[in-house]
Amino acid sequence: MPSDIKRLYSTASVLKGRRVVFNIKGNEYRLVVAIAYQYQSIYIKFIGTHRQYDAVDANSVEMEW
Repeated sequence: MPSDIKRLYSTASVLKGRRVVFNIKGNEYRLVVAIAYQYQSIYIKFIGTHRQYDAVDANSVEMEW
């Protein structure tokens, strides 16, 4: 649940639509995931530098494979 995420990762930002932003390596990188709590699964939506993150909308960004 979102409250568990915040308890375990205090610097994470819980967004709408099941999305969470994690700060990595002292806020140098950002990881945006969508969490399917009922399946205990995550879906990577974005990973990049803080500068790259600033150029995207974390609520709608999708990884291009």
